[in-house]
This record gives sequence, C-alpha cells and structure tokens, in this order.
Amino acid sequence: MAPPARPRRATQLDIARLAGVSQATVSLVLSGGAASAQLTEPTRQAVLAAAAELGYSANVAAKSLKGGRTHLLGLYTFEPVFPTDQRDFYFPFLIGVEEETSRQGYDLLLFTSIGSGEREIYTGGVNRLKLADGCVLLGRNVRREELAELVREDFPIVFVGRRELDDAQLSYVAADYVTATSDLVAELARLGHRRILYLRAVEDTEPTLDRESGYRRGLAAAGIPVDESLIRVLADPADLTPGFVAHWTGTAGVTAILVEPSEDNRLTTALAATSAAGEVSFPRDCSIALLGDPPSWTPELRDWTRFSLPRVEMARTAVQILIELLDVADGAPRQVTVPCSYVPGDSIGPAPERTWPR
Repeated sequence: MAPPARPRRATQLDIARLAGVSQATVSLVLSGGAASAQLTEPTRQAVLAAAAELGYSANVAAKSLKGGRTHLLGLYTFEPVFPTDQRDFYFPFLIGVEEETSRQGYDLLLFTSIGSGEREIYTGGVNRLKLADGCVLLGRNVRREELAELVREDFPIVFVGRRELDDAQLSYVAADYVTATSDLVAELARLGHRRILYLRAVEDTEPTLDRESGYRRGLAAAGIPVDESLIRVLADPADLTPGFVAHWTGTAGVTAILVEPSEDNRLTTALAATSAAGEVSFPRDCSIALLGDPPSWTPELRDWTRFSLPRVEMARTAVQILIELLDVADGAPRQVTVPCSYVPGDSIGPAPERTWPR
C-alpha cells in the first residue's frame, strides 16, 4: 500500500487567496519591512490570520537570498572546538555566544566541517555563512584569505580574538594580553625578580605577539633591560622538565618564568610532573606564572598564578557588536579590547638569592 501523500506546504499565493488580497500585499506583511507600514491594520491582520490558519512557515534561506533578515546568527570555528567537557578552553566562549544570541532574540546556527578533513567558509566559491545574517568566528588556526574575502564582500563578521589583515580591517573582541602580561611582570619585579624567562608559543599569532609586547613593556616600566636570550620558544610543553628549570635557574640565574599556556592540558600536565618530581619547588626555587588560563583547571588542581581571560564577556560582546554591524550600515569595523583579571594563585613568591655568570 502506498504511503499517504505529504500535504503541500502553504504558499504566499494561498494566503493571498484566503485573505482576499494580492500576493504582493502578503509579501509586504510577512517581510515586516518599512513598506508594510503603508498597509492598513485590518489588511495586516487579515494576512496574518490567514497565514496562521494555513500553518505558513517562511523559508529563511530564501528570505536571506532576497536581502531580508533570517534572524539567525552564525558561529564558525577554524578547528574542532566544540567540547565534550564543560571545562574545555572554548566552552565559555560558546556559552557566551549562545546566551547573548538568545537575549538579542536571534537563533544560533553552528557551522562545522568536522569529518571533511578541512574547514572552509567558501565551498565552490560560495560563502556558506550567508545562511545567517552575520557570523561570530573563533579559533587559532585561521585562514586569513577567507577573512579578507568576507570583509571585501561586506558580510558582517566579528572575530573573538585580535586578528589583523594586510588589506582590510576586521571587527574583533580581544583580551588585553599586553596589559595583563605587563602587570604580571610588574608583580614579579615587585617581589625582587630581575631575571625573568619568557616562554612563548612557536607561531607569531597576534595573542603571542601581544604577550611578548607586554613582557617587554613590563620590563621597561620596572627599569629592567631586556635580555633577548630570556625570550625562548617552547615548542612542546613537555620540555618544561625539572632539568629544563634547573638549567635556567642555575646557568642563567633565572628566578621566575612566564609561560604561554597551550589550549590543551599538555602544559599543566608537564608542570604537575615537574613539581611531583621533587627536584624543583615553585615558588621556593623559582616562581612561575601562566599568561592565560589553563584549559581544564578545577579546584583540586594546583592554583597556578596567572591571568584569566574574560571569555564569556568577550563572546557576549562579539554578538553585541555583530548586531550593531547589522543595524548600522556605516561599514566601520568595531575593535574592542577587554581587560583580563589577575589570579594570585600560589606559584610565585619573593626572588631567591641567586648569582649567575655575567
């Protein structure tokens, strides 16, 4: 026996016939644009009543293609960041986007390419983010040529984090890594530290460059000359072993270490192993502070001295700026920097007496 035929979806023409008006009038009412104000209230109500009676549902994708609002905001990530654990580094960003999107009366559309082997905004040359009115983007491994193309076609986007383009300006909400790092250097200097090792990430991303700028600014403010040999790349957090720390504290006279955390648990795992080995004690032998949040910190883990990113606030602000870009057609990019908060922790202390070869 053949299955029953699915009922046909109601169209604007069906609504026009039921309400006794033209299809153009139905389109004006349902679009909600400024031109609909020219219609009388009885006409509007007749159209809306007919649409409700027929169970009419607008095709938001078609509406978007015609230049209308879908009332969908997109969230796109440049790598798999959707967490399985609430303590994941990206989780607060996702919560902030979701909460603010809902508060603003929009729905959220998640764009992901997990499983395809690559993540591309432009598929076959078409911007697939256009299913939404605009999009919040986040992630470390960005493709700047795609960001530049989005800016060129004037598609509303806001990046969570500072990202700079060669030939265009991008709207973003960034953590103030410069001030936060400078303040940590100032605190170490107050405690008597003069030989401060800075372990930075390999890539010259904007967050890493901002941290290095803050390190240099903090040393200058404390009257400490910059020793370029104390700015080192930490390619693998597992290299932060007791032997590594002993080398720098013994040979180079280092009394404090600033380290850029990884977005996974490799750094905190290495630090825990180094502490457990018993050869190095933080802060007795050397102070150490993290230039950001460990991704999965919980109260039972050691409370490392650090600064904390306002991740939920950054995400909420990104959504607010995105809606501003939708509502104001001046095309000017919005770039906002949000302060970080200092977390005292228990891993820094007064500088130990130490001599080193000069």
